[in-house]
Order: sequence, then C-alpha cells, then structure tokens
Amino acid sequence: MSAEPTEPNRDVTRRPRRRRGNRRGGGAGQTTDPRPPAPAGESPATNEAPAADKSSTGGSSRRARRGRRRKPSRPADNSVDAARSESGGVAGTKAAEGRTAQVKPSDVGKTRMPAKVPANLAKQRLRTVRETSAGGLMVSGLDGPGDERCAALIGRVDRRGRMMWSLPKGHIETGETAEQTAIREVAEETGIKGNVVAPLGKIDYWFVSEGKRIHKTVHHYLMRFTGGELSDADYEVAEVAWVPLADLPRRLTYSDERRLARIADDVIAELTADPDRMAESEALGARTEPNAYEKAAAARNQKRNEPPAPTPKARRRRRRGRRGSGRGGEGPAGKSGGAAANSPTGDSGPSEAT
Repeated sequence: MSAEPTEPNRDVTRRPRRRRGNRRGGGAGQTTDPRPPAPAGESPATNEAPAADKSSTGGSSRRARRGRRRKPSRPADNSVDAARSESGGVAGTKAAEGRTAQVKPSDVGKTRMPAKVPANLAKQRLRTVRETSAGGLMVSGLDGPGDERCAALIGRVDRRGRMMWSLPKGHIETGETAEQTAIREVAEETGIKGNVVAPLGKIDYWFVSEGKRIHKTVHHYLMRFTGGELSDADYEVAEVAWVPLADLPRRLTYSDERRLARIADDVIAELTADPDRMAESEALGARTEPNAYEKAAAARNQKRNEPPAPTPKARRRRRRGRRGSGRGGEGPAGKSGGAAANSPTGDSGPSEAT
C-alpha cells in the first residue's frame, strides 16, 4: 500500500517566505531545481526520505526548502577591512583598485583612524646651542717609568645610577685660552694642579638637555701634575681616582676618550724621547692671550644659559563696524548714529515713507 502525499500542517505558525525574484531566469515565485533532470522512464534518485515522512513534521519541509536557497557568496577579503580601505582610499587594496566589496551595515561610517603618536615621540622644535669646552689628561710621574704613570679621572652618576668615568673638562670663559680653561677645570673638579704639555685633539658630540639641542666641542690636552691632592668637593663630581695609564681603555666610559688615551701613549713616548721638544711644547702651552676662535667660543658659552628672545605676539587688529552700524549707536567717527554723521540734515536716519 503506497503512502499518499498529505498537505503540511497549516496550523503551525511559520515565518513568511522572502521572494527573491528572478535569480536564474525563473519567474517570480518560481524555484529552480539544482539537480539535473532524470532520464526518461527513470525516477529521480534522491537520498531524501519519502514525502510522507517529511510532511509528518511541520519543520522538515521548511528546512528542506530553506536548504535549497542559494546564499550570497561572501567576498574573499574581510568586509571590515574592505570598508575601511574604501573609505580611507588606501592604495593597493582591493577597494581602492575599483573592485566592489560588500560592507556590513554595522561598518558603514567607520574610517581608519591614524595611529596616535606618543607625546614623548612627537617632534619638537628644539633650540640648537653650540658649546666649547677644554679639559685634560693630568698625568703624574710623566718623567718617570711608564708603569708608574697615572691619570686623574672623575666619576659622575648618570640617571640609571651607573658610575661614568671621564676626563675633567669645562666651558671656556671670557678672556681665557683653551689651555687656561683646561688647567682651571682640572683644578676645580679634582683639586690638583698642573701644566699643559701638548694638545691631544678635540672631540665633538650632540645631546639634548633642558629643551635644547647642544653641539659640544671639547679640546683635550696632555698635562703634567705639579701638586695638590685629589678631592671630590665639586658638586658635579661623585668620585675622583688615580688610574694607571694601562687601565684607561678599560676604565673610561666613552669611546672618544679611550681613543685619546691611546693617542696620549704615543705623545708621551715621543716627548720623553726628546726632552728639548717637551720643554718647547710645554712653553707653547703657557700662552695667556686668547685668539679669535677662543673669544667667539667664550661669547657663545656666555649666551648658552640666556633665555631665548620672546617671540613677538601678533598684533590684533580692531574690527571696525560698517559705516552707519557702529556699536552702541556710535558710527565710525564716534558720533551718534552712522547715518546721522553722513546726513546733511542731521536726521537719525533716512525718512520713512508715509
């Protein structure tokens, strides 16, 4: 006994079906079976249960029809990225190349915001300042054996709490030569005195301090120790020490000063081999009259702590009212009513037509 097809249960409330119109050439309300037609005389082979079994439950027929609906194909790229690139106009993206990308309703109006730059990384216009200093390598036992020679170093503590060992130095002041500045700065920072024997060279570097970009040039000299005792009384110095010349490359913190220490070994070896040349070089280092370069350097150093000139404020122009419409009933000439000032009869305004 064959089962007769039955009508689905109409009492079950179901969602109204959405008509899609002509999807693949079919008319309105028509659906197209995606399966190929069966040959003549043969019944289409299906894996589905008989219609009588489908209709036994109200939801099975709806699920079967719902499964036959073709879902819209999703784009290969992310719709959120496509929407953002389309709104932002980023070159190289699919939306920017003219391709159509589907955008979710929730993504409409969203734009790609530029990345925020941290305040400490934002570009600032810094004032550039040039500074010129002088210092020296004070050596004790310069005329004695090489293993007994020592140099005076100063130590400062940086922001991370590390001890930074370097050569003493300071700014050239007005009326000083570079050699006089080196002698004075070594005496102030270490408490010992000496004489300039020969120049070692100069180094320059850049750094930022107190809102200024500073280009600093330091002239270094080889100096002979003549007297005094090491002292760290200067507030800028944390420690002072005598260091053997052989240990300077390992003790000095900065590479430029380690290079000067190696140059000092060659200069000492050359001068000690010729005592007359050492005496002549030491006499040249005792000059007291500054040259043009040292005078200009002292003037720059004197201006380094001066505050920058204030920027003149833009002058605000007073806005003048139109002729005949001054504030408070006064015209541009200060009289009552702009029209009265221009009217030959002295009336307060044009006569009204009656």
